[in-house]
Amino acid sequence: MRDLTHADAGSDPPEPLAGAPSALVVFSDVACPWATVVVLRLHAAREELDAGSELPIVHLAHPLELVHDRPLARRIIDAEVPACASATPDFGWSLWQGRLDEYAVSSLLAVEAVQAARRQSEHAAEDLDLALRDALFVRSRCITLRHEVLTAARRCPSVDAERLAEDLDRGVARAAVMRQYRAARGGAAPCSGFVVLPDGSGWCNPGVTTSWVGPPMPRGAPRIERDDPSLYRDLVRAAAQSGPDQCDRSVLGTEER
Repeated sequence: MRDLTHADAGSDPPEPLAGAPSALVVFSDVACPWATVVVLRLHAAREELDAGSELPIVHLAHPLELVHDRPLARRIIDAEVPACASATPDFGWSLWQGRLDEYAVSSLLAVEAVQAARRQSEHAAEDLDLALRDALFVRSRCITLRHEVLTAARRCPSVDAERLAEDLDRGVARAAVMRQYRAARGGAAPCSGFVVLPDGSGWCNPGVTTSWVGPPMPRGAPRIERDDPSLYRDLVRAAAQSGPDQCDRSVLGTEER
């Protein structure tokens, strides 16, 4: 079994832009419904193939508010949630049930928390990523807020919530988020929900093709035209079969893209 713990608490873990041997790399925003479908299906396929102990999901940041220079748009997210719920109904999706003035307008702290959790282990980051998606899309919690992020962390046995709080307060992972965001904008990841395999091949919202029904936003709604969740088993198999001698061809800070 691979040791997924990062021993050096004073440095950022690797940021493999073009894939890593025996790992699945995912660029995403925790507030992105389609990326949540991707993450849920990767977890399900990995569990189905009994590859969880050997195949980490490495989360890299694709913060949508920085990409679009605007707050998280509830009207867009609410339009996407029903389609995403039809694709992954077991997650327990819900439209926002909280007060209108308490909707999460930013996920930057939550995205940063996932990167801070990676300093503990990839497993901790995986668990926190799922807990934050659950907080927003199932529990209708405002993950913009520090205390909500930490509440999600405390639901994860693999996460040291006190250490996470200290790291957030010191801002130790903000630089990593910004590096990953700039790399995504530079071409490393064209969308939130972008999966990179060890061979460097990339998949945006794997297996799903959508169209738009009706007039443009703020009216209308997305529709799934094609959906092949079996593709996720292929992605997991491909990553699991990659050899440890396969080099990561682009790690931030060591090679320009």
